[in-house]
Amino acid sequence: MRAVIQRVSEASCRVDAELTGAIEGGLLVLLGIEDNDTTEDLDWLAQKIAGIRIFSDEQGLMNKSLSDTGGNILLISQFTLFASTKKGNRPGFTRAARPDKAIPLYEGMISKLTALLNKKIQTGIFGADMKISLLNDGPVTLIIDTKNKE
Repeated sequence: MRAVIQRVSEASCRVDAELTGAIEGGLLVLLGIEDNDTTEDLDWLAQKIAGIRIFSDEQGLMNKSLSDTGGNILLISQFTLFASTKKGNRPGFTRAARPDKAIPLYEGMISKLTALLNKKIQTGIFGADMKISLLNDGPVTLIIDTKNKE
Protein backbone atom coordinates (compact mmCIF):
# COMPACT_ATOMS: atom_id res chain seq x y z
CA MET A 1 0.00 0.00 0.00
CA ARG A 2 1.11 3.47 -0.73
CA ALA A 3 -0.30 6.66 0.76
CA VAL A 4 0.27 10.29 -0.08
CA ILE A 5 -0.62 12.20 3.07
CA GLN A 6 -1.22 15.92 2.94
CA ARG A 7 -1.84 18.12 5.96
CA VAL A 8 -4.74 20.33 4.93
CA SER A 9 -6.74 23.26 6.24
CA GLU A 10 -9.65 21.94 4.19
CA ALA A 11 -10.33 19.31 1.56
CA SER A 12 -13.34 17.99 -0.32
CA CYS A 13 -14.32 15.45 -2.95
CA ARG A 14 -17.05 15.77 -5.56
CA VAL A 15 -18.38 13.16 -7.96
CA ASP A 16 -20.68 14.48 -10.70
CA ALA A 17 -20.90 17.80 -8.79
CA GLU A 18 -22.18 15.98 -5.67
CA LEU A 19 -20.15 16.39 -2.47
CA THR A 20 -19.10 12.94 -1.22
CA GLY A 21 -16.74 14.00 1.57
CA ALA A 22 -15.28 17.14 3.11
CA ILE A 23 -13.10 18.07 6.07
CA GLU A 24 -11.97 21.20 7.84
CA GLY A 25 -8.45 20.61 9.09
CA GLY A 26 -6.71 17.26 9.10
CA LEU A 27 -5.31 14.92 6.49
CA LEU A 28 -6.11 14.26 2.87
CA VAL A 29 -4.96 10.68 2.27
CA LEU A 30 -4.60 9.36 -1.28
CA LEU A 31 -4.45 5.57 -0.98
CA GLY A 32 -3.02 3.23 -3.60
CA ILE A 33 -3.51 -0.51 -3.19
CA GLU A 34 -1.11 -2.96 -4.81
CA ASP A 35 -2.00 -6.47 -5.94
CA ASN A 36 0.11 -8.13 -3.23
CA ASP A 37 -1.13 -5.99 -0.31
CA THR A 38 -2.56 -7.74 2.73
CA THR A 39 -4.43 -6.90 5.91
CA GLU A 40 -1.03 -6.62 7.61
CA ASP A 41 -0.19 -3.74 5.24
CA LEU A 42 -3.58 -2.18 6.02
CA ASP A 43 -3.13 -2.44 9.79
CA TRP A 44 0.41 -1.03 9.73
CA LEU A 45 -0.51 1.89 7.47
CA ALA A 46 -3.69 2.75 9.39
CA GLN A 47 -1.68 2.91 12.64
CA LYS A 48 0.90 5.11 10.94
CA ILE A 49 -1.70 7.50 9.51
CA ALA A 50 -3.60 7.78 12.80
CA GLY A 51 -0.45 8.33 14.83
CA ILE A 52 1.75 10.42 12.55
CA ARG A 53 2.79 13.62 14.33
CA ILE A 54 2.74 16.32 11.67
CA PHE A 55 0.63 18.96 13.40
CA SER A 56 2.23 21.84 15.27
CA ASP A 57 2.41 22.01 19.03
CA GLU A 58 2.54 25.19 21.11
CA GLN A 59 6.20 25.72 20.15
CA GLY A 60 5.50 25.32 16.44
CA LEU A 61 7.11 21.86 16.27
CA MET A 62 5.44 18.94 14.50
CA ASN A 63 4.59 16.96 17.63
CA LYS A 64 0.83 16.40 17.43
CA SER A 65 -1.24 13.70 15.72
CA LEU A 66 -4.84 13.71 14.53
CA SER A 67 -5.93 12.40 17.93
CA ASP A 68 -4.21 15.34 19.63
CA THR A 69 -5.75 17.95 17.34
CA GLY A 70 -9.19 16.46 16.73
CA GLY A 71 -8.47 16.59 13.00
CA ASN A 72 -10.28 14.61 10.34
CA ILE A 73 -9.40 12.44 7.34
CA LEU A 74 -10.58 12.56 3.75
CA LEU A 75 -9.59 9.17 2.29
CA ILE A 76 -9.45 8.85 -1.51
CA SER A 77 -8.66 5.66 -3.44
CA GLN A 78 -6.05 6.30 -6.13
CA PHE A 79 -4.75 3.39 -8.20
CA THR A 80 -2.46 5.73 -10.15
CA LEU A 81 -0.06 5.77 -7.18
CA PHE A 82 1.22 2.47 -8.58
CA ALA A 83 1.83 3.77 -12.09
CA SER A 84 4.87 2.47 -13.92
CA THR A 85 6.54 5.10 -16.10
CA LYS A 86 9.62 3.06 -16.96
CA LYS A 87 8.79 2.48 -20.64
CA GLY A 88 7.40 5.07 -23.00
CA ASN A 89 5.19 7.99 -22.08
CA ARG A 90 1.98 6.15 -21.24
CA PRO A 91 1.89 4.92 -17.63
CA GLY A 92 1.09 1.28 -16.93
CA PHE A 93 -0.97 0.18 -13.94
CA THR A 94 -0.35 -3.56 -13.73
CA ARG A 95 0.86 -3.31 -10.10
CA ALA A 96 -2.38 -1.71 -8.93
CA ALA A 97 -4.87 -4.12 -7.40
CA ARG A 98 -8.02 -4.90 -9.34
CA PRO A 99 -11.30 -3.78 -7.73
CA ASP A 100 -12.19 -7.24 -6.37
CA LYS A 101 -9.02 -7.09 -4.24
CA ALA A 102 -8.75 -3.32 -3.70
CA ILE A 103 -12.32 -2.52 -2.60
CA PRO A 104 -12.27 -4.78 0.50
CA LEU A 105 -8.89 -3.34 1.54
CA TYR A 106 -10.08 0.23 0.94
CA GLU A 107 -13.21 -0.42 2.99
CA GLY A 108 -11.02 -2.08 5.62
CA MET A 109 -8.91 1.08 5.81
CA ILE A 110 -12.04 3.16 6.36
CA SER A 111 -13.13 0.83 9.18
CA LYS A 112 -9.71 0.69 10.79
CA LEU A 113 -9.21 4.47 10.75
CA THR A 114 -12.74 4.96 12.09
CA ALA A 115 -11.94 2.64 15.01
CA LEU A 116 -8.52 4.18 15.69
CA LEU A 117 -9.75 7.78 15.63
CA ASN A 118 -13.28 7.14 16.93
CA LYS A 119 -14.81 9.33 14.23
CA LYS A 120 -16.33 9.11 10.77
CA ILE A 121 -13.83 9.06 7.91
CA GLN A 122 -14.82 11.16 4.91
CA THR A 123 -14.34 9.48 1.53
CA GLY A 124 -14.65 9.67 -2.19
CA ILE A 125 -16.27 6.92 -4.26
CA PHE A 126 -14.04 4.02 -5.26
CA GLY A 127 -13.41 3.97 -9.01
CA ALA A 128 -15.30 7.18 -9.71
CA ASP A 129 -14.01 10.22 -11.57
CA MET A 130 -13.44 12.41 -8.52
CA LYS A 131 -12.68 16.11 -8.27
CA ILE A 132 -10.55 16.81 -5.21
CA SER A 133 -10.11 20.29 -3.79
CA LEU A 134 -7.65 21.03 -1.03
CA LEU A 135 -5.82 23.76 0.77
CA ASN A 136 -2.46 22.24 1.71
CA ASP A 137 -1.26 23.45 5.12
CA GLY A 138 2.48 24.06 5.30
CA PRO A 139 2.77 22.56 2.76
CA VAL A 140 3.26 19.22 4.47
CA THR A 141 3.13 16.19 2.18
CA LEU A 142 4.47 12.71 2.99
CA ILE A 143 4.61 9.47 1.03
CA ILE A 144 4.41 6.24 3.00
CA ASP A 145 4.83 2.82 1.39
CA THR A 146 4.22 -0.37 3.37
CA LYS A 147 6.84 -2.20 1.28
CA ASN A 148 9.49 0.41 2.12
CA LYS A 149 9.05 1.26 5.79
CA GLU A 150 11.47 4.14 6.16
